[in-house]
This record gives sequence, C-alpha cells and structure tokens, in this order.
Amino acid sequence: MLSAYTELEDRFRRTALLGESIGMLSWDQSVMMPEGGATARGEQIAALSVIRHSMMTDPALGELLSDAAEQGGLDEWQAANLMEMRRNWVHATAVPSDLVEAMSKASSACETVWRTARRDADFNAIVPTFSEVLRLVRHLGEVKSAAFGCSLYDALLDAFEPNGKSADIDPVFESYAAFLPDFLDDVLARQNRGPEPVLPPGPFPVSEQRQLVRHMAEAVGLDFETARLDESLHPFSGGIPEDSRITTRYDESDFTFALMGVLHESGHAMYERARPVAWRRQPVGDARGMTIHESQSLLVEMQVCRSREFLGWAAPIMRDAFQGEGDAWDAENIYRLATHVSRGFIRVDADEVTYPAHVILRYRLEKAMLSGDLAVVDLPGAWNDGMRDLLGVTPPNDRLGCLQDIHWYDGAWGYFPTYTLGAMAAAQIYDAARKASADIPAGISQGNFRPLMAWLGKHIHGKGSLLSTDALIQSATDRPFDDVAFKTHLRARYLDA
Repeated sequence: MLSAYTELEDRFRRTALLGESIGMLSWDQSVMMPEGGATARGEQIAALSVIRHSMMTDPALGELLSDAAEQGGLDEWQAANLMEMRRNWVHATAVPSDLVEAMSKASSACETVWRTARRDADFNAIVPTFSEVLRLVRHLGEVKSAAFGCSLYDALLDAFEPNGKSADIDPVFESYAAFLPDFLDDVLARQNRGPEPVLPPGPFPVSEQRQLVRHMAEAVGLDFETARLDESLHPFSGGIPEDSRITTRYDESDFTFALMGVLHESGHAMYERARPVAWRRQPVGDARGMTIHESQSLLVEMQVCRSREFLGWAAPIMRDAFQGEGDAWDAENIYRLATHVSRGFIRVDADEVTYPAHVILRYRLEKAMLSGDLAVVDLPGAWNDGMRDLLGVTPPNDRLGCLQDIHWYDGAWGYFPTYTLGAMAAAQIYDAARKASADIPAGISQGNFRPLMAWLGKHIHGKGSLLSTDALIQSATDRPFDDVAFKTHLRARYLDA
C-alpha cells in the first residue's frame, strides 16, 4: 500500500499536469487564438480549473496531509514538499468551486475586452467586466483571509509571494518613494551634462528583429529545440521547463523594446528550465514565488544586459543585424541608450530608476480598490494623479495609463509588488554572484552566460521552493534581503560611473 506521503505526491503530480494544460490554453489564448474563440476558451479553462480545484479540495487530501505529517521519516526536501502541499491545500479549500469557475470566466471575459479597450484607449468600455472581476477578487480575498488569518490584501499577495506581508512592503516602498525625487533629479542632471544617446537610424524590420532577439535569447541559454518565441500584446513567459514559451512585441522604429523584452522573458524561462528535475511537478520543485521569479528576469535584463560588459559584446551584433553604420552603433552609445533615464508613462519600457515608481503606484491603487476607497470609475483619474506625484508626468490617454497592463483585468491582484521586490533581490543576488566568481563578469563580456547560469542554478534555480524567499536570498548572498544593494547599484551605475 502507498504511504500517505507517496499518495500525496501522486495526487499533486496530477494536479500539476492539469495546471500545465491550463497554462498552455492560456498561452494560446494570448498568442494564437482567433478573437472569436474567446467564449469557448473561457469555458474550457474554467472547466479545467474547476476539475483541478475539486482534486485539491477532495476531503481525502486533508486526511492524507495529516497522516503524512504524523508518519515522520521524511527528508529535508520531502518535509518542505509536505509544507508546500499544505499551503496549496489551504488556498484551495478556502475557495468554493463556484467562485473558482466565476473568477476564471470573468477574468477571461475581461481580458478579451481589455485588448480592444487598450487599443482604443477606452476605459469606459471595460468598466462593467472589470467591476465584476474586482467584485470576485474581493470575495476571493475575503475567504482566503479568513483561512490564513491575515488581511484581505495579504491573502491575495500570498498566492504570488508566499508569506508576503504588506506591512513589510510598505516601509520599503515608502523609503524608495522618498529616495526617488532627489536621486532622479541628480541622475537627470548628470545625464544632461553628458552626450545625448542616439537611437541608430531605422527602420528596423520585424524579420531582422526576430533574428536578433532569438540570437540574444540563445546567448542567455534558451534552447529553441524546446522553446518558442512569439508575439503578444503584453510580453510574457509561460510553458513548462521542457517547452518554454516566451513572447514579445515589435516596434519597427525602435528595436530595443523587443530586445529587452525578450531578454527579460528569457530570464524567467531559464529559471523555469533549471528547477530541480527530481521534484518536477511537486510543490517543492516549483519556483519560489514571484519575487524570486522577477529577480531572475530583472537580473538578466537590467543587471546584466544593460551593463557595459554585455553591451560591449552585443553592440557589434546589433549593428550587423541591421547592417548599420556610424557612431550610433558604438558600444558606448548603445550603453547610454540602454541606461537612459526618463519620466515615462509605460512600466514595461521604464528604466530601472523610475521602474519602482510604476510599481508603487499600482500597489497603492490596487490596495485602495480592494478596500473600497477607490471606485473603478475613478481609477483613471487616480492613476494620473499618482503618476504626476511620483514621476511628474500625466498620461495623455488611458492606453498609456491605467489600461497598459493586463494583470488586474486578468484577475492577478497582489502581483505587482513582486516586480520591485524582485528588482531589489536581483541587485543583491547578482552582486553576490560577481563576488563569488570572476568568471561571471568575464563571461558576460564575451556573451557567455554559462558561468552565471551555473551559479544561479546552484544557489537559486535548483533550490525550487525548498527555502522561503528570505532564507533563499540569505543562503545565496550571506546577508538578509534588503534594498541596500539595489540603491548601491543605482548610485554606481547612474551617478558614479
């Protein structure tokens, strides 16, 4: 007879396979599916979500968790796996199946409306479906907060950052909001004293961009025998370790948007591909939350691929990709272009100095909407006010404002803080990696990411969810997680270099 723990592993493997299937259907919905398939696809995903939820809420699962805890004899990984199983089970059992189905259908419907609303800069078009998503998200947060004994926001945050607490995030974000104005002024003043970066002359045909970004993704380590690169309205990384799916969007007037988007998503994909094989489809083998996930994408995109070491190698390849000529293709100009700081509207195109402000704004607004202090119809105005207060700019329309991101409309509430927490973790992790091995910066200067990925595989990727976020960062860097390395990095790159 199977032991309780062994049976749990078998059950969680099956639910993981269902989750992978849902993920692939969602990828297709965002990348390949014709618009007319939206309703049917929403029903398919909702049905699979309900089946998966019913497997997770089977009363026998609770009994097995109790029996496995009592049987003992588990090793370190098995014990951590059992703990993650229980956390997932609490998330599932807190939510009735009809709410799972309603949430899935509402999110699919709202995402479909968002695509046209964003294109048309028409926030009013999405108010009805968005209001329904918010109503259901509040309900979801209420039932989960009761199960976890925490605030509504923290219950939603836990799905993306296990054991994350807004009480820990608030002082970090407020500290950065206070740090940013003077620092940004200093950076812009220094930047204005130097040469103005020049975008090499275009246009940049999409066909050539595709070849370039694929080449750069391969340099990071992505193997296209088991990966795809496609286009989507909002770049993302999905799939499974054996079948990575990354997307980007192209602009023929500026190739850097697609390039940096692909490098970012490649960082996500490399993390997924290097998770511990022995614990595939078990909770302990999953990524350790979105703070760490975002740290891996931002480590590649921001820490590494906007550095002089990387761009010294990459600039000639960029030039050759577009048969370019002239000083605009010099490595130093490309570096100035990649590290140019500006008060922009779009989060995914933001530089690393102003990027946290975009996240802080979303964090404040989603908490206000969840608490009822901000009505859906008032979101555009509150967004514009927040952008003016944090960055001194006001979006001219809602496409460049509150409609730019997919997350809220797709039901992902509590996700945004992990972007900036991830940026801070990326600086701390990369600092430790470079100090641990001189081969890492030397390799980057030659387009060789293997030493870096080997170090990350040992210290981050291969750990799965064995450790908490804080413990994982402590283990990898020999210091607690804080924002010191991030601010040190910004000063070094933007004021001292």
